[in-house]
Amino acid sequence: MSEPTRCGYVAFLGAPNAGKSTLVNALVGQKVSIVTPKVQTTRFRVLGIALRGPAQMMCVDTPGIFAPRRRLDRAMVRAAWQGSADADLRVLLVDAVEFAKGRAGEAMRIAESLGRAGKSAILALNKTDAADKGALLVAAERLNAACPFVETFMISALTGDGVEDLARYLVQRLPEGPWLYPADQTADIPVRLLAAEITREQLFMKLRQELPYALTVETEEWQEREDGSARVEQIVYVQRERQKPIVIGEGGHQIKSVGAAARAEIERVLGRRIHLFLTVKVREDWADDPRRFRAMGLEFDA
Repeated sequence: MSEPTRCGYVAFLGAPNAGKSTLVNALVGQKVSIVTPKVQTTRFRVLGIALRGPAQMMCVDTPGIFAPRRRLDRAMVRAAWQGSADADLRVLLVDAVEFAKGRAGEAMRIAESLGRAGKSAILALNKTDAADKGALLVAAERLNAACPFVETFMISALTGDGVEDLARYLVQRLPEGPWLYPADQTADIPVRLLAAEITREQLFMKLRQELPYALTVETEEWQEREDGSARVEQIVYVQRERQKPIVIGEGGHQIKSVGAAARAEIERVLGRRIHLFLTVKVREDWADDPRRFRAMGLEFDA
């Protein structure tokens, strides 16, 4: 007798830079969410679709939860908690290395919030390839005291260690039911938005510490060509005139480097030829534009 089909949503919660996007990409088997070493890279809910035997698992990559200061911050944190509330299962992902260094505040606050809300959740201590084993046990004990997690896993989203054990546990607890997406679909993010996110990823990687948080990327035009390639025009919006030459670089070197890296990554992810053209413009109010919030699926008045 064959196993029943299963289908459900799993929300991955955590502090900024805990490794949620890396884990979701690992579970799906390909890139659906951008990853950088900088915190607050993920700005909106990303849905990656992972298949394991007869189960279809919708992995909800949520923005990192932190103490918000700006409108965009508040909308990101609201989206993370909403993604958790709507899911069939929820996983708190914790950076075990940062926790061991004494930077456990955000993770503990999230665990305490889950505990107070009476939400059942799974704990996954991440980056175990770089963490001391004794520190892992201490972290697990402290977090489980804040919230009685139904299960605790030790994983490394980067190396894959323990990821399949977590995946098997999750799929067995998904509700029985038909799949919601075609078997070959790996994400629900529109291709124009994914391309813009990949360009933003490269800007995060190449620019100095603070500037990436003052910019956004929008795909303005997408033209399909007869040879199967696409011409893609994107605008990089910054908030101040003085930021524009930093993004462009001397002689256009910086923006050319970003464009080349973004084009190569978009081509790799989409499996097709891309002709990418970037323009840098100043728009002081982009972070307070309701239209952009709607495009990212965020609540403007969160």
